[in-house]
Amino acid sequence: MPASQNGSGDANLAPLELVTPNSFDNNYFRNLIQRKGLLQSDQVLFSGGNADTIVKEYSKSPKTFRSDFVSAMVKMGDIEPLTGSAGVIRKFCNFIN
Repeated sequence: MPASQNGSGDANLAPLELVTPNSFDNNYFRNLIQRKGLLQSDQVLFSGGNADTIVKEYSKSPKTFRSDFVSAMVKMGDIEPLTGSAGVIRKFCNFIN
């Protein structure tokens, strides 16, 4: 039986950005400035801390946001995770097994 029919809620989806949910743009950051972040953990990015400067820059400059996003994706693509016996799966993220 599919998850949507068994009541588990696993198939429930919600857009994380309500204005342009099907576009890849900087509207997410504009929403944060308007205090319309969907999740509290998102809104914390614009709450008087160090990330405010980045949120403001990305909300004003789609070009900067896209450029930084591309750079970050390339860096993440270069990460070589440890696998097999060289790697460890932590039982609790904040403690080494």
